[in-house]
Amino acid sequence: MAFVSFLILCFVIGTDIIFSCQNTDDFVDASSPGDIVIGGLFAVHSEMLHPEELPIKPVIQNCAGFEIQIFLQTLAMIHAIEMINNSTLLSGVTLGYEIYDTCAEVTKAMASALRFLSKLNSSGDVVEFKCNYSDYVPRIKAVTGASYSEVSMAVSRLLALQLIPQVSPASSAEILSDKIRFPSFFRTIPSDFHQTRAMAHLICESGWNWIGVIATDDDNGRFALESFGVQAMANNVCIAFKEMLPAYLSDNTFHTKVDHAIEKIVKETRVNVIVVFMRQFHVLKLFKKAIERNVNKIWIASDNWSAAVKISTIPNIRQLGTIVGFGFKSGDMSTFQDFLRNLHEKSTDNNKFLREYIMLLSVCAHLEYHDFQTCISNQSQDDLLQNVENKHQIWRDDFLNANIEPGFIHSTILAVYAIAHAIKGQCKDRNCKDPSAFTPWELLEELKKVTVIDDDKEIKFDSNGDMSTSYDVLLWKEIDGHMEITTMAEYDTEKGDFIFGDEEKKKEFMDLKKVQSTCSQHCRPGQMKKVTESPHTCCYECVYCPENHYSNQTDMDYCYRCNNKTYWAPVNSTTCYRKTIHFLSWTDWFAIFLLLLSTFGVVLILSISVIFTKNFHTPVVKASGGLTVCYIILFSHFLIFLSTVFFIDEPTEFKCKTRQALFGISFALCISCILIKSLKILLAFSFDPKLQNFLKCVYKPIPTVVTCTGIQVIICTFWLIFRTPFVKQNFSIPRAIILECHEGSMVAFGIMLGYIAALAFICFIFAFKGRKLPENYNEAKFITFGMLIYFIAWIVFIPVYATTFGKYLPAVEIIVVLISNYGILCCTFLPKCYIIIYKQETNTKSAFLKMIYTYSSKSAGSVAVSQISLDSKSSSSRATISDSCKSEKISVNGNCHSQAPGQTLINGKVLAKNTARTMARKRLSSI
Repeated sequence: MAFVSFLILCFVIGTDIIFSCQNTDDFVDASSPGDIVIGGLFAVHSEMLHPEELPIKPVIQNCAGFEIQIFLQTLAMIHAIEMINNSTLLSGVTLGYEIYDTCAEVTKAMASALRFLSKLNSSGDVVEFKCNYSDYVPRIKAVTGASYSEVSMAVSRLLALQLIPQVSPASSAEILSDKIRFPSFFRTIPSDFHQTRAMAHLICESGWNWIGVIATDDDNGRFALESFGVQAMANNVCIAFKEMLPAYLSDNTFHTKVDHAIEKIVKETRVNVIVVFMRQFHVLKLFKKAIERNVNKIWIASDNWSAAVKISTIPNIRQLGTIVGFGFKSGDMSTFQDFLRNLHEKSTDNNKFLREYIMLLSVCAHLEYHDFQTCISNQSQDDLLQNVENKHQIWRDDFLNANIEPGFIHSTILAVYAIAHAIKGQCKDRNCKDPSAFTPWELLEELKKVTVIDDDKEIKFDSNGDMSTSYDVLLWKEIDGHMEITTMAEYDTEKGDFIFGDEEKKKEFMDLKKVQSTCSQHCRPGQMKKVTESPHTCCYECVYCPENHYSNQTDMDYCYRCNNKTYWAPVNSTTCYRKTIHFLSWTDWFAIFLLLLSTFGVVLILSISVIFTKNFHTPVVKASGGLTVCYIILFSHFLIFLSTVFFIDEPTEFKCKTRQALFGISFALCISCILIKSLKILLAFSFDPKLQNFLKCVYKPIPTVVTCTGIQVIICTFWLIFRTPFVKQNFSIPRAIILECHEGSMVAFGIMLGYIAALAFICFIFAFKGRKLPENYNEAKFITFGMLIYFIAWIVFIPVYATTFGKYLPAVEIIVVLISNYGILCCTFLPKCYIIIYKQETNTKSAFLKMIYTYSSKSAGSVAVSQISLDSKSSSSRATISDSCKSEKISVNGNCHSQAPGQTLINGKVLAKNTARTMARKRLSSI
């Protein structure tokens, strides 16, 4: 506990033990002579004592708040110089040092830098003004420091006048990599760019996107905040709030702003991760107040305080939650620890830092923890000086060893060695015992090429003057009741990845993910973010992915669309599914039913063929056009039934091209043959001489059939060549793909059907004219009926086909094809089959002649009566010549003759009989 008391006391007490500056040599806090002198700038004290009133005279004030960690860095610089002087690195050339305390103030640091610029061996430390400093030799050749980026920025601009190399072991601001503004600045640590990127990476990997940031209101804090903001945005991390605390503890608003920052943290309940870019003494004040308010969060520590022992030993620090930080890569500390054990043997004459440390140790090191607060509050500075006089010196090197921050110590030693290697390069062919042997700007050029061996690895400065070493990811863990700072992982700045030493370390990292720090709940797979009115993209609502979209990760900004039309996804889907291929397959019940109908049609055709073949010599078969014509018609019907097969199962290019052409040509052939039959029947039974003459001219069976069918062949050929049907994927159904045949050209399809309809219409007209033929042999009547069935079927087909979609679309066309085909087939052949099978007595030549004779007698009688009627009408005009003609007389050629009353009727019958015999012979010969 005495250790804790000592740490905090050293920070708070602030002393006037810092000796007042009477001359320029008093301004130096630690020094040692040498052939080549290196300057050092360290913020051993945390603040400069400012008077209550504004300063009137330009006097450099004393400092307060002893920082043990920075004090250790000065000791690391001294240790490194002593090791170099005791080695053969510089071959007899000794290094000296002048170390100054910046008190974390730019003003104090600038005063030290002015002394660095003073001319070597000049009286009164004169800084000469020159237009060209190429030959100018200042009192120091290089500078190590400063501790804070804000100070380094100011000092580097001043040192750049003479291009004096400045190598900082702690200033990490990204802006310092700008070689135009800071041409002589180097550092042995990575830029804040890598640190902020590592922080954003850690936050993103842990699933956090709603965080708070607290930084100091100085150049370092602002630049770090800006860099982190860019990295956070790149990793989809939102900053809920930013709090800036005054850079100086002496600021009157400091405590008020700390309270405001704590209030903000408490108020933002959804923010459970806080990133802190502050100096150690700022963090100390902040955490004390946070402990009072019982704040429990995850704290992301910057390299400034991630390994600060004085913060990790704050009472009740465990109440703050989990602390994860990024520290600079460390090296072997054994030689430095040995140096500290022998530190009490060192003289304090030229080291004011060491002298002050011994005085503080003598007063406070023996106190227990419970007496610590009393010591701070009651011990005045005057009492401290008095107590020092009354107490024996006490040396406790365990305080120093316990406060080592390995990363900063290692980088400080590395900075000194880098300068030493550059000096070695300049001293190869020069006598460096003479301080004017080379100038700082020459050393600067050598420093750019320096390679240092560190942990058996060669490292050097990059083009920005940075050493891109890795980071240690530090985790503060409570072990045996004490907070220990352990290494959880390593962050590779080149690859941008975390490297875990073992599974236990990885498990520690995974445990961090259990803490939620998000503005909104995570969107599950199958959902996407919907940005609300909040200006932050991390605040959103989770909505389901719409149909045909999916998301397979959490917190996706948008849902992916299924790659192409062959995939689909339901609402709230995590993947896409392949659409089901639909077509009228062989196994479909409706397809089976249609195939059975087509098969039955084929069986019917075969049955009719057998019946007609067996009875080919009968008048009915002969009256049907003969066996050849019947075979052609039946074959065309067979092809039509066969074409329905191509409408079923998965469409192919061959099927799409074949089915319509086969159907169209077959139907045209069928109708053409029936048209010839209609013409033949009408020609045989027509009594109109004019119509008979016309029909004789038209009736050319073979040319007519070939021409009518050939036209359809030409239509189909042009169709298949220029607009051929093809297989089309129909995506009108959301979850399925319908494979169908696209006709290629609906115009060509319409022309093909229209041509068949035109043939059918002509056939219908001729058949309609012969509808009153002999009843048992009236084929024209049935042809008329068959054509009507065809027209009705296809008229209904057009709107149904146009409004139907899906896999049953081919079935619509199959149905209409079957209806029209069955209609024509049945009307053409079934009446004749009925006569052949069931009315065989009428299927003889004598019965046929008798029926024709009877029909011809009626037709001839009507013709004769019609002729007599016409003659009577003509004679009536002549009958008026003589009124003496009786009713039983008739006027012939204008003369009155007497005639028996029934003679006129007898003459008509005789005429009809003669006409009937003539017509029967003619019909028999034609049929």
